[in-house]
Order: sequence, then structure tokens, then C-alpha cells
Amino acid sequence: MSGTGSDELSGRLPDVAAVVAGLDRTDYLAEVGLATALFLAVRMGQPILLEGEPGVGKTEAAKALATVLDTPLIRLQCYEGLTAAEALYEWNYPRQLLGIRLAEARGDVPREVDLFSAEYLLARPLLAALDHPGPRPAVLLIDEVDRADDEFEAFLFELLAESAVTIPELGTRRAAVPPVAVLTSNRTRDLHDALKRRCLYHWIGYPDVERIAAIVRRRVPGAAEPIAGQVAGSVARLRGLGLTKPPGVAEAIDWADALRVLGVGELDVDSAGRTMSAVLKYPEDEETTRRAGFAEVVVGHG
Repeated sequence: MSGTGSDELSGRLPDVAAVVAGLDRTDYLAEVGLATALFLAVRMGQPILLEGEPGVGKTEAAKALATVLDTPLIRLQCYEGLTAAEALYEWNYPRQLLGIRLAEARGDVPREVDLFSAEYLLARPLLAALDHPGPRPAVLLIDEVDRADDEFEAFLFELLAESAVTIPELGTRRAAVPPVAVLTSNRTRDLHDALKRRCLYHWIGYPDVERIAAIVRRRVPGAAEPIAGQVAGSVARLRGLGLTKPPGVAEAIDWADALRVLGVGELDVDSAGRTMSAVLKYPEDEETTRRAGFAEVVVGHG
């Protein structure tokens, strides 16, 4: 990392406590272990892999970190079939065609080297992160990398290690200010050891009831006072049912927000029943909850 970028980061995040405080100001309540891992990733200039169940705050951690650093968040959403070209760059064919026509109108013969120049290059997330001029590094979020194919995962090795890519027509592009790379995985498949070796690692576990309630209070300030604790307790009980999609922190926030929108002051069987769409995502899970005793599980009493 450049001296300027390193100095910028040292001044903004001098220690782990500064990370905790900075994340707190963005309404992201991080435990010390996660804050330490993020601090090391920033200060060591090393990618970090965040794993955990869906909805525990992996993506939000990257967003919050970008806010703390006051730098752009550049997100690459991974999916099956994603190619390196789609993640890096593409050529602006309509503009190239216009360039050809303008050259022909002038009586010129356009050269191939001119048509495949930086002027006609459209940067996609990975290249945009490498090209970010600073002074602080961009936060590059490579989200749900476990959804990408093995080939794309292997392609990331060099980019993460060297902060550089090679474009056949233009040569090697190396980051002047290497991005802070945050990779997330829901563990739908095991990632290669080679990728893990290149990254710091942190598992984000599901928060306890008190922390969920604190997060809900922070993220849904307009909700009635009892709602945060009631939603947190209910979500914890739902997670104990072995559901196909156990609700996470994101669902707890959505649920509290739905209750706020409806003007509900206290969670009861009726309001819970009307807002289950914010919490349960499969009809089988709704049936499991009803068989287990809806009032007992969701509201906490029969």
C-alpha cells in the first residue's frame, strides 16, 4: 500500500477501539473479534474472508467499514457462471462503432490499437476497485464468493495477492492504492484452501438475544420500546425449530420495521401472524411454527 494510503488509514483507524467506535457510529454493533479482524485487514493490507449463516451481517460489515473509512464501497455480487471478464471490464462496443464511423467520415482508417484503448474500456467492479485513486483505498466487497465457480475463485488468487490484473490489449493494471478486499461466504460449498491462505478469516456467529435487541433498537429507532426485545426473543425461539431458513439479524430488523409501519406497540399473536412474511420465507417453516405452537414460539406464551 502506498505511503499516503497507509498514513491515511493509520490516522483514521489507530487501533481496534477506533474500529469499534467507528462501526458503532454507522449503527453496526460489532463484537471485538470482528472489529479486530477488520482492523488487521485494513492495516495489514490483506483480504479478509467473512463466513457465517445468511443474515448475520457479513455484507453490512463491509458497508459499514467503507463508511468508517469514508471511501467508496465497490460491490461484486457473485453467482454461478460469473466470468473474470464480467467482473473486470468490457469493451464499449457502441462507442467503438461510433468511433469507426467518425473516422470513416474523416476519411481515416481506424486502427485496432486505437479502438481497444482505455478510452473504450468499461471498468467493472474488480477493475474499478484497482483503479480507485485514493487517497484511501476503496472497500472491495466480493459478496457470496461461494456462489461463484471454481474457475472464478482461482482467478481471484492473483488479483488478491498482487492487486493487479492483466488486460491483453493494455497490459498489466496495478492498483496505486490497493483496495481493502472483503469476501463473504455463506458456506454453500467449501472454498479452496489456496483462497483461504490468502485471506484473514473471521466467522460471524449469530448474536445473542441481547445483542439482537440492541441492533434492532439501533436500526429501527421508530419502533415501540418493547418491540426490540420481543422480536429478538421470538427470533431466537424460531431459530430453535430447525427451520429451512432460520431468521437472521436482517429478518429481525425487517420484522421490527414492519411492526413499526403498522403502528404496533407490542407483539401479540395477531400482529405476529400479520407480519410473519418478514420473518419466515418458506411455507414449510410456517407450518413447522404452527405445529410447534404459534403463540408459544412466536409470542412466548400460549
